[in-house]
Amino acid sequence: MSEALAIIIGYLLGSIPSAYLATRLIKGDDIRNMGGGNVGGLNVFREVGPWPAVAVGIVDFGKGAVAVAIAKWGLGVPDAYVLLAGLASVIGHNWMVWLKFSGGKGMGATIGALMVLLPAYGYAPQLGIFCAVIMIPLVLTRNVALSMFLGLASLPIIVWFSVEQGKEYATIMSVVLLLVIVAKFLPTALAALKNKGLAAFGVDRWQRDKRD
Repeated sequence: MSEALAIIIGYLLGSIPSAYLATRLIKGDDIRNMGGGNVGGLNVFREVGPWPAVAVGIVDFGKGAVAVAIAKWGLGVPDAYVLLAGLASVIGHNWMVWLKFSGGKGMGATIGALMVLLPAYGYAPQLGIFCAVIMIPLVLTRNVALSMFLGLASLPIIVWFSVEQGKEYATIMSVVLLLVIVAKFLPTALAALKNKGLAAFGVDRWQRDKRD
């Protein structure tokens, strides 16, 4: 029962529609009808403002972090279910039960879960590597989606070469996490690529900065 409860709590925490609630409170509108329609912090930043976006980001980070913390220390479930609880929070964020299974793209919940999960098992340096893989392309391209994708793509490699016990399971879970995020990003990325080409991913900006 504890194992199932950890996963259910993770999903329900992830389903908290922070971006939707913040936008309703401040603008009286539905964030799904604004900007790109994403129920997440970036869309709130663009359409509502920076401070509401900060609040949404904190809540979204917290959803993943609290899901892992409850599973590990609150319910004391086996490690495999701690990972599943973190993954459930990301799935809940991407497909929120309260919003007819619409949602965000899972970045906030993912970072929050990893910020608790990796240090809890003694992999704080690996968390630093993961963050560096995100930050370097972010500085070069200023493209959050591309940077997050590269970070998540590096996660299975980081896990494979770092984890000692349960390496195969943890690596599979990191690949599943990547696929869950890609499932939400892919339609937007393909549309941007069709409309703007590589410029949609900040490649032209990086080339201009390099020439300058």
